[in-house]
Amino acid sequence: MKKTIFKEMGGTYIRQGDYLMPCFTLPEEERRFIGVWGQRHKHYLKEYKRAVYITLLTSGRLNSYLADIEEQAQERFERIVEQMKQAQGITEQLKAENQMEWVARMNNIQACARKMVDKEIVYA
Repeated sequence: MKKTIFKEMGGTYIRQGDYLMPCFTLPEEERRFIGVWGQRHKHYLKEYKRAVYITLLTSGRLNSYLADIEEQAQERFERIVEQMKQAQGITEQLKAENQMEWVARMNNIQACARKMVDKEIVYA
C-alpha cells in the first residue's frame, strides 16, 4: 500500500468504525489574555471573515492575534477617552463638585469611544 503524504510527514491515523481518521493536532501557542475587544473581533471573524479565522486557528496564531487586537483596542480606547475628557473640560474638580454630571458625561464619552474603537479596530 502506498504511503500518503500525511503518513510521510509523520501523521498517524485512528480507526473509527470502518474508517481511518487522521489524528490532527493544533500547534501549541502561548496563552494570553483576550478580553471583550478580542472576543468581539473573534466573533466578527467567525461570522464574516471565515477564511481568516480558519487560517489563524489552524496555524496556531489565533490566540496571539486576538491578544494583540485586545491590546491595541484597549490602548486606543483609553487614548480617545483622555482626549475627549480634555476637549470637553472634564476634570477631577467637576467630579468633586457635581458627581452626577461627571458620571453622565463620562458615560457619554466612553460610549462614543467604544463605537470608534469598534469601527476602527474590532470590525475592520
